[in-house]
Amino acid sequence: MGKYEKPIFQIVRGISDANIAFSDLINLMQHFGFEMHIKGTHHIFRKNGIEEKPNLQKEGNKAKPYQVKQIRNIILKYKLGVEYAE
Repeated sequence: MGKYEKPIFQIVRGISDANIAFSDLINLMQHFGFEMHIKGTHHIFRKNGIEEKPNLQKEGNKAKPYQVKQIRNIILKYKLGVEYAE
């Protein structure tokens, strides 16, 4: 699997929301073309055509499970990375 295939597969399948590396989630959002703005510990993402503006914070080196779920909903709603999720 390539650099983005494994995290997309894990996120879309909901395999292990508590075990997604924060850095993988950040890299994935940037791969999808989101702009990142950092305010303190908050990593805020924006992208034209996407109404949601996810706000991510780490928990250790992992992403918070509820935030992984929010990203999953965005990926599915806008069909981001579908070539990896099949």
